[in-house]
Amino acid sequence: MAPLPRVDDRHARHQQTIYRPNDEIVELIPALRAFARTFYYDTNDADDLVQETLTKAIARIHQFTPGTNMKSWLFTIMRNTFYTKIRVQKRETPASADCASLRVAVDSTQEWSMKGKELSRALHRLSPLQREVLVLIGVMGVSYEDAAVILGCAIGTVKSRLNRARWKLLEELGEDSPASSVEHDDAFTVGSLQKG
Repeated sequence: MAPLPRVDDRHARHQQTIYRPNDEIVELIPALRAFARTFYYDTNDADDLVQETLTKAIARIHQFTPGTNMKSWLFTIMRNTFYTKIRVQKRETPASADCASLRVAVDSTQEWSMKGKELSRALHRLSPLQREVLVLIGVMGVSYEDAAVILGCAIGTVKSRLNRARWKLLEELGEDSPASSVEHDDAFTVGSLQKG
């Protein structure tokens, strides 16, 4: 007669078959934080948006369909939450965006930091639709299909917005072509790398 499986073994096998969306949500927090930074320049505001998104997602986890893309679902919640907050803010606090306390007091002396800030400011001057698609695809590596689901539009629309966003970003940075935005340094040529 074969020995009966231990209670711990049956419990472990049962635990492996249970879908745990909370584990997947926790793994996506860094991506949510990065996406939130496309909406808010201030990290505290971005973190508040992530927290509100997570609260809504956990409260509505029963509405998530297992087997679908959790990342797209969370990004859609975040996007909708952001736009709802913007509509409310427009009614409640006019002129808060021009507050002197939100301006940086001292610029960094490091060139890369200044270029990063310049890029961030240029990104925030793009329209929200252009900024979203550029960050989703260009920074976070989301596919066109997933971006279309997140943004609630056709793939062709995503590609058009991305193209316009790239050109508008170059214009905001004072560049006239993608090639002109690449920094050239004679110290780091292909030949110098092959010699070493």
